[in-house]
This record gives sequence, C-alpha cells and structure tokens, in this order.
Amino acid sequence: MRSDLEIARQAELKHCHEIAAGMGLEAEDLDLYGSPHVAKLRLEVLDRLRDRPDAKYIDVTAVTPTPLGEGKSTTTVGLGQAMKHLGKRSVVALRQPSMGPTFGIKGGAAGGGYSQVVPMETFNLHLTGDIHAVAAANNLLAAMIDNRLLRGNPLDIDPDSISWRRVLDMNNRALRNIVVGMGGKWNGMLRETGFDIAVASEVMAILAVTTSLQDLRERFARIVIGLNSGREPVTAGQIGAAGAMTALMKDAIRPNLLQTLENTPALVHAGPFANIAQGNSSVLADLIGIKCGDYLITESGFGADIGAEKFFNIKCRASGLRPDAAVLVVTVRALKLHSGRHRVVAGRPLPTAMLERNVADVELGAVNMLRQIENVKRHGVTPVVAINVFDSDHPDELDAIRRLAVEAGALGAATARHHAMGGAGAVELAEMVVSAAETPSTFRFLYDLEQPIRDKIEAIATEIYGAAGVHYEAQAARQIDSYEANGFGDLPICMAKTHLSLSHDAKLKGAPTGFVLPVREVRASVGAGFIYPLCGDMRTMPGLSAHPAAEQVDIDDKGEIVGLF
Repeated sequence: MRSDLEIARQAELKHCHEIAAGMGLEAEDLDLYGSPHVAKLRLEVLDRLRDRPDAKYIDVTAVTPTPLGEGKSTTTVGLGQAMKHLGKRSVVALRQPSMGPTFGIKGGAAGGGYSQVVPMETFNLHLTGDIHAVAAANNLLAAMIDNRLLRGNPLDIDPDSISWRRVLDMNNRALRNIVVGMGGKWNGMLRETGFDIAVASEVMAILAVTTSLQDLRERFARIVIGLNSGREPVTAGQIGAAGAMTALMKDAIRPNLLQTLENTPALVHAGPFANIAQGNSSVLADLIGIKCGDYLITESGFGADIGAEKFFNIKCRASGLRPDAAVLVVTVRALKLHSGRHRVVAGRPLPTAMLERNVADVELGAVNMLRQIENVKRHGVTPVVAINVFDSDHPDELDAIRRLAVEAGALGAATARHHAMGGAGAVELAEMVVSAAETPSTFRFLYDLEQPIRDKIEAIATEIYGAAGVHYEAQAARQIDSYEANGFGDLPICMAKTHLSLSHDAKLKGAPTGFVLPVREVRASVGAGFIYPLCGDMRTMPGLSAHPAAEQVDIDDKGEIVGLF
C-alpha cells in the first residue's frame, strides 16, 4: 500500500468554495489562505446559520491508547466519508496537530490511508499558523509579567507564586525547567520558570472553548498568573495583556476549512492535548458544523476516560450542544496488549505471538473496552464500537469483540476497513451510528458544578477511572482550599494524567481497580474555565525519542516534502 503522503498527493481536491457550498455556505463566508484548498471561516456566519436545524452530533473516542495507535482520527474521517455513501451530508471536526508529536514518535494527525484530511502536509505543518499565534499570545503575557516585576512590581506579585510559563510548539525536554533574568538586573528578576508545549497553554484551552472574539478577550483577562503577597489572584487583565493577546488571536479564532480525500468538509481548529488539557477541537467549529449537514462527527483525544469525559463535562457545557451517540474505536491488537501478556515498542515489529490467533487474550484485554463503554453510557450516550480491522486479525477474535461489546450495552460493533477502502469500508459503521443517533437517550453530566472541588475530582477518579479513592498531597490540598476561597470552586475539572492507563500509572493495563489516585498539584485555568489537577508524574513539555520522526522528514530534488507520516 502506498504511503499516506503519496495517497494524499494523488487526491482530487475541490476548491474550498465548492466544499463550502455543500455546507450551505457562501464564498463570502470564508477567506482562502494561501491555497484554494485551505480557508478561514468568518465568525459572522454563526448569526446567519442560527435558525437552521442541528445535525446529529457524534463523538469518536477509543479504548485506552497503546503504542500502536488505534486509528481514532482515521475512523473519524472514514465515518464522515461513509455518510456520503448513505446519501447523508456530514462534516468532520478535528484538532490541529502539534508539531511536537508530528516530529516525535506519533507522526501527523490527518488520519491515514484512504481516510485522511488534505492537503496532508499543510494540515500537519503550521496549517494557518494558529498554534504559533497561541504561542505568541502566551509568551507576550510571560514577557509582560517579568516586565512588571522589573518595573517595581506595582501589583505586589509574589514571584514564587507565578504559574505562567513560556511555550513553544516542539518537544524539547531541555526547556522544562529554566532560570530567567541572568546577566544583570536589567535582564529581569532572577527566578526559576520553564517551558510547556504550546498546545498545553491555557491560551490554547481558551481558544478551544471560546464562543466569540469578545468572549476570548474576557477569558484572557481572567487568566490567573499567580498571587500577590496577600494570597489574592493576579490576572492577565491586571497585567494589562488581555487586549494585545486578543489582537494576536484575531485570525486564529476563526476555524479552518479543509476536506477529506472524498471531499467531505473538515473543520480543523484548536489542538489541546487530552492528557494535560481538554483534548477536543473548538466549540466554534462545532457551532458552525452542527448547522452545515446531517451529521457532525468530532473526535476526542485518547481514551474515553480522558478526552470523551472532558468532551461531555467541559466542552458540552461550554457549547450547550448535546451528543447523540459515541463511537468507541478498538483494535484486536489493543485488546491483546491490555491483557498484559504482550509488550510492544513503538517503531519495532510486533511480537510474533501477537499476530497468532488468541481469543483468550482478546477476551482478557476486553475489560478495558467494557469499562470505556460504561464510561460513555454513564453520561447517557449510546455507544457504538468500531473495530478498526487489520490483516492480522482472526475472524473469531472479531466475533469475540462483537459479542462482548453488545453484552456490555453497546448498540453494536461494526468492522471498519476505512484505512484501506475509504468511506466504502466504513458503511457498516455509518449505518450503526445512524441507528444509535436515533435511539432515545438522556445526556447527563457526571457531576454538578456546585459540588466541592474534591467531590468532583473523586467522582471522576472512582466512577470513570475505577479508583478506590484519592490522595491529595499537601500542596494540592492547600491549592484547592485557596481556589474555593477565591471563588473558583464552581468550575469543571480537567484531570491531567497518563493517557496509557485508566489509572495514573502507565504500567497498569486493562481495567485496574483498588488503586488510590495521587493528586500532587492542582492549578486553576480560570480563563479556560476549569480546575486542573495533576495526577502522578505528568509532564507538560514532552521530549524527543532516540530516533524521532523528524529524522525521516526531508525535501526531494523537486522541493517536495518526503518522510512525513
């Protein structure tokens, strides 16, 4: 099979004006961005679309991720393409990939095979510069904080309390912890700080939940950067940065319009990680997409315990939209890994034992799938299981997944071959999703915002992760008490934990129980509108592997990019 990049380059792309027309939009509703195949949508379209009926709203999530990848983005794209084969109009909504993972281990996030968003190179490399705008706005605030400290500290900021860090959109472990202000007093106050990856910035989290340019500015003004000597919050508004930050984000707030290989509209906007932020594409993209077809299909990051939980309890609160069904992506390989009987290393060949027929290992690892089905059902949403099929899968292994999924309460489990066949390979899945979306359901949040912060954290830990309880380290306990005293107690919770396990420990596969979830630190992302507990050893700046994907990316004699995947 040809590489993803080769497949993408042979696609017959339509002009963005034609893609927009299929959504019921006019040429005046968008501005082309350097290409007839990439455009920025104008936010004014929201007013004109207000009276249109809403599409069915579908979230694509997955079992707990493995190093092999389960194909969630590919399934989202393939499902969107398959709807056309059923005579239905769909729009897919995806996050913009960070270049950190693109040049790291994971590679790009445009989908794969014959279910991709194109142009693939543009999608994975810079796109329209939104992430760079996020970094600029974030770092402007960081510079203005240090300038306030240098100029007499009129806001009486406690330097040790400053939580606002600088960012860049690249994996770089050497910048996790740094010292600024070296070289003399006119270089600023000497203090410890560090860098996060840009998509972990609160600016990115705000971009993902904002609903208008004015709302964006108000959220920027509410960002808490630290405390004064009286232990009161100091905000970006007090620093005087909110207006300039908004100006830097004036174009980035507009969703990007691309298309799939089969010319299904694709809205690409915002890119927060799901293990350290809310992990979903933007509310604005969904508010537009929900009015532009019969089905809006979006994707949540990582497993249903992380991205989908945040989709339900953070994003749906911000947008006011309610999901009609959810797709849980699973592979035979993933369930065999969750059995705990196999070990794989990203980039290396699979162990021979994993390719052999072994229904017992699939059934043992399926406990993870069953827990994730329950996590979706707990929110009153009807789940459908999508089995992303590989040539090495055995028929009775697939049968076991179907049986267990239905017994656990999924509407059904469809085999999907969209990677090799495009939309035609996901028709069975699309038919099942249509049925699920028509099934009566009552969406519900996991917790009430009025509950104390600890109660909300414990609801997620015990009901979604399977923990026996939560342990708060002394710092975390003090932070929670401070946030509640300062009026931040009614915000939703955005848990930061490993994506590789239902627990906080990446080594615990399957569906562990009886563990105690350790919360070592709790931050308040007041502008984004959530409380942010850090569980276990979480890092907000990834590092590169021994042989990152960047080593393979180059240009050929014709100036074309090669090695991107």
